[in-house]
Amino acid sequence: MVTPTRFFNLFFLIMLFSFPQSEINAQMMVQSQSSSVFTLPELGYEFSALEPYIDTETMKIHYSKHHKAYVDKLNTSLENHKLKGKSLETILEMVMENDEDMSVLNNAGGHYNHNMFWKILTPGGGTQPSGSLEDAIIKKFGSFDEFSTKFVKAATGVFGSGWAWLSVDKNNELFISTTKNQDNPLMKNVVKMTGTPILCIDVWEHAYYLKYQNKRADYIANFKQAINWDVVSKNYESIK
Repeated sequence: MVTPTRFFNLFFLIMLFSFPQSEINAQMMVQSQSSSVFTLPELGYEFSALEPYIDTETMKIHYSKHHKAYVDKLNTSLENHKLKGKSLETILEMVMENDEDMSVLNNAGGHYNHNMFWKILTPGGGTQPSGSLEDAIIKKFGSFDEFSTKFVKAATGVFGSGWAWLSVDKNNELFISTTKNQDNPLMKNVVKMTGTPILCIDVWEHAYYLKYQNKRADYIANFKQAINWDVVSKNYESIK
């Protein structure tokens, strides 16, 4: 006698093998992506790799706790949001500063900003810009030292939590700007100075307080020593 349970199992097996494997795989992929679109990227180096400029414990907490929280909250915020399914860059370009979008704005910004932050700190790169980026910096700011002075001043002057940026505008001109919270220059509906970022510094206290306490200026000065200008140059070349 075929029980209802055995009948269901038999029906399931028939249906399973009647579909092409590619369709089954595609359905499984859709199901797996539907619950989590964005993921925490691989850091690419040890937490201790930026010593003595950025300490191991700060890196561990910043990456594993703070960045991960932005990723998790972004996925949750997008579950029933009109921007679900869009790329991260598209979300940033479209997001508005209103009650409906605020969680997406904050967490998409936090995810994008930290992605760039980790990459431009990758150990082993050039300590100063070169090639076309060096030329562009000299053309815009007069010298690398003058750029550095202005970038440090901008980062030091951020009130409360935020970021300082070196970006490229629609006319392919470099500019320095600052943003509050997790805003960034891609957010054309949110910030005044818009463009494509190539360099950033996180001046939220969680980025430096364990080592530097309230001495943000010391953190910024040491951060400059850790910048991988080869990565920044590639960022610039990719949008020229």
